[in-house]
Amino acid sequence: MRSPLDTPVIRAVDPDERALATPFLKSLTRLIRAQDTYGMWEDKSDADLLADFIVTKEQRREIPIIGDPDPDVLWRLQIFYTCVALAIEERSGLLASSTMMMSPEGFGRVVLTTGRLVVLSKTLRDVHRFGFDTLGKLAKAGAKLVDDAIAAIEAYPDAARA
Repeated sequence: MRSPLDTPVIRAVDPDERALATPFLKSLTRLIRAQDTYGMWEDKSDADLLADFIVTKEQRREIPIIGDPDPDVLWRLQIFYTCVALAIEERSGLLASSTMMMSPEGFGRVVLTTGRLVVLSKTLRDVHRFGFDTLGKLAKAGAKLVDDAIAAIEAYPDAARA
């Protein structure tokens, strides 16, 4: 007869905890912590640091359709695409440079290049509403952009290294 102490303990894994363990979110949190020149975020958990990247559908509905992007939102947008560029560099061994052009109304474009190859070109709109529903979706979006860029580098290696 088995005793209750012999029963294996199965720990449920929090989806946010799983997302925080992904390479993209680990890199993003390191990048954010590197920006902390005064040590204000030292005691914050990784989830707390990434909380501003989470904008649920309900929160997005509350934000007006037309609006000027807040400097904090522009910073998060820049950090996100910088993290994508760093992940591309890490996986490909090639320098990835980013250019972001933004109008005061929150419309623009982000372009990432390696050599002479454009590995990411994305139109940005409604930047004042920038965010993701969950940490998992944030991790998935970043990883997809990196994977797509790596696929372009592999398809056109000569242009990427030019």
